[in-house]
Amino acid sequence: MTHIVLTGAAGRAGRVTLVRLLEAGHRVTAVDTQPVTPPQGSFPGTLVAHLRADLTDLGETLEVMQGADAVVHLANIPAPGLQAPHRTFVQNIGMNHSVFTAAVMHRLSRVVWASSETTLGLPFDQPPRYAPIDEDHYPLPESSYALSKVLTESMAEQFSRQSGIPFVALRFSNILGPDDYRRFPAQAWPDPQVRRWNLWGYIDERDAAEACQLALAAPLEGAQSFIIAAADTVMPTPSADLMREVFPGVPLRQGLAEYGTLLSIERAREMLGFNPQHSWRDTLKTESQVR
Repeated sequence: MTHIVLTGAAGRAGRVTLVRLLEAGHRVTAVDTQPVTPPQGSFPGTLVAHLRADLTDLGETLEVMQGADAVVHLANIPAPGLQAPHRTFVQNIGMNHSVFTAAVMHRLSRVVWASSETTLGLPFDQPPRYAPIDEDHYPLPESSYALSKVLTESMAEQFSRQSGIPFVALRFSNILGPDDYRRFPAQAWPDPQVRRWNLWGYIDERDAAEACQLALAAPLEGAQSFIIAAADTVMPTPSADLMREVFPGVPLRQGLAEYGTLLSIERAREMLGFNPQHSWRDTLKTESQVR
């Protein structure tokens, strides 16, 4: 049993990750500025504490991470356009530097943290260089949010090199769940241009949580970064057809499955053992059968 500090525990990814870590037998300290609501009235394991903290403040960050073995850091302004660009940049960089500093000062065994698919060039107003894109399609920040993640990946390299602690960046795709999938037929399917901004990618919230759990245990050294996406796209159209229609002329790499993701997860499969289990197809197929 390991004591994990989970930041951003009240957020979309944080709520399901909290449950997954508790189910895996970890003791968890949940950190957020907002209340953390237990599923169905109770948590499935040992919740050490729910603490509210300003993670841009190093003193508060050191306090909430006292006694932990590792941290899963999901707290950040989660997307561009939610705050003024400068505020997004300053808040995210400040939080990340505080958490990384505290992790090193407390000699934690590992830091797992939420980077972003935006570091790869999103939104794709200009065509990608190739598809499926992989970790080498980096860095191409197009917003202050993406830039905060790119600079934090560089920060993680420095902290890891100086401390010897593994730092694992999870470049999450658009985190969605069953309620979102029910809107695909009306909102995404009629026009492939609507979701071109991230090559029609997504990650189920439950698979995002599983990626966090895997990243805590995988045999890794140094600072590593992984694309975390579903195995398919949000569209019922073959992936190669989508690319030919919306991004004609972009080279397609070998091995692309008929409906396969255009955000390659091969590195995460190989090094984390990541194998996404959830798809919008399962939700809509099951509900169609019920009707």
